[in-house]
Amino acid sequence: MMSMLRGLTFAGLVAVAASAGAADLTLDTPRDNLRVMRQIQCSLKDGEVVTWYWRGHAYSRVPGEPDRQLFAVEGMNIRQCGPLGTADDGSFKMTTREILLYEDPKTGAVLRTWTNPWTGKEVKVVHVANDPVNQRLGTTDRAGRPFRLPLTIVGNQWWMTSTVPLFYRNPLAGDYQDFIGGKYHATEMFNFFGDVDQIANARRTSVDARVGWVRMSDWLPWMEMGGRAGLIYFSTAGRRLDRFDDISETLKAEIRSNYPEYTAPPPLDDERPNETSWTYFRKVTPVAQ
Repeated sequence: MMSMLRGLTFAGLVAVAASAGAADLTLDTPRDNLRVMRQIQCSLKDGEVVTWYWRGHAYSRVPGEPDRQLFAVEGMNIRQCGPLGTADDGSFKMTTREILLYEDPKTGAVLRTWTNPWTGKEVKVVHVANDPVNQRLGTTDRAGRPFRLPLTIVGNQWWMTSTVPLFYRNPLAGDYQDFIGGKYHATEMFNFFGDVDQIANARRTSVDARVGWVRMSDWLPWMEMGGRAGLIYFSTAGRRLDRFDDISETLKAEIRSNYPEYTAPPPLDDERPNETSWTYFRKVTPVAQ
């Protein structure tokens, strides 16, 4: 998937409209912007556990045919934040792990196998279980510019939108992909929003926030689509929860049975490389050489 933060370190424009909350919101320095980002994404209190939850549907897009609803989906990300090393400028590290389940769009049952409507083959479903999906946020963005939130404020509502094009070496392809193609290609789109009064209050360790997440990508590897033309796209919405137990009963049961470590985030000193849905697939799906 699908880190819910990827791309939000890019510089953005802050458009402020007149309101009581907006008047109290100061975003003059990278430290100000990092504080608000940390309030939204996790907590200003080191080590406080935060859970995000989202749900929606996945669809196919194939040239020459109508889009098909393939799956219902639901997911969660559990995280915590702490200072980035010894920095005292507001820089922080966030350690997270996340799950996305593929479900029958009619019954909501978690799928174990799926019959591919294009090939007729029954395949094993590999759900997303990315551990870790960590991020470091500092006073400068990836281009070396001062960190600034892509935040828009109208009245007493804020939102930030980020579109993240992904195009890089496919972890499932061979050594010659730069010569013959086969790059991993996807786009993720995030829309976070909430109330200005909350992020304007520096005494709040965290804020209520909602999210819309859309993703377009190549076919999932476990679908066994080969080089068939088309793509899969996801349309979901979710929010930050008050507590872990507020996730759905379906997701809680799946975590208890198959992913017990997902009741807590990775430790703040976690230095493992990040997992993606495709590297996870490679890990759990060995291929005979």
